[in-house]
Amino acid sequence: MSGFLKTTVARKYAMGLSGLFLVLYLALHVTVNFISTISPDIYNKLSEFMGYNFIVQALLQPILVIGVVFHFVMAFVLETNNRKARPIKYVKYNQQSNTTWMSRNMIYTGGVVLLFLALHMYDFFFPEIGHKLGTGYDSAVAHDFYHEVWIAFQDPVRLILYIVAFIFLMLHLLHGFYGSFQSIGWGDKRSAAMRGFAKWYSVIVPVLFIYIALFHYFVKL
Repeated sequence: MSGFLKTTVARKYAMGLSGLFLVLYLALHVTVNFISTISPDIYNKLSEFMGYNFIVQALLQPILVIGVVFHFVMAFVLETNNRKARPIKYVKYNQQSNTTWMSRNMIYTGGVVLLFLALHMYDFFFPEIGHKLGTGYDSAVAHDFYHEVWIAFQDPVRLILYIVAFIFLMLHLLHGFYGSFQSIGWGDKRSAAMRGFAKWYSVIVPVLFIYIALFHYFVKL
């Protein structure tokens, strides 16, 4: 595997696959969280299943973490290599006209998303681990995940941080999602349809996340 990833084409392919994997995770994550705006009871049941199911916790969650780390490491390596390979004059002359703002700043928008993931884990993942490891933990007692989400979004500073992060996620996806299709060789097949789907997904998913955050901020319990 290490030999395979030594070539730029292989790294782009691997990063494209990891990007599509993370896009699928985002679809699942926004679906579950959107349910919290419809039915707290169903949201609590889904969250409890995902939070305490052995397959999800011991298999899928580590794969997700590895996928996130791998994707951003590959992005950093490719960006570093690209910057080294570009003649300075060429960049100054052609970069603005031949590329979009999103494509030129993927490493920065991705960095903001990575920082957001750290905040998100601090808000929800680590407290849940602490809850499981606490001496008073009882798996038979229903856990109110909905109330935890509501409390987290009552802080206006945190709300703003989440909204800003979701906007950066949108900017990252607007270039990265379709770019993942291209990286694995799907860009020329039904290109217009794939580009349109990637564009709408990249806008709708972050907007839904923003709606969920605002919903929990304004709803009264």
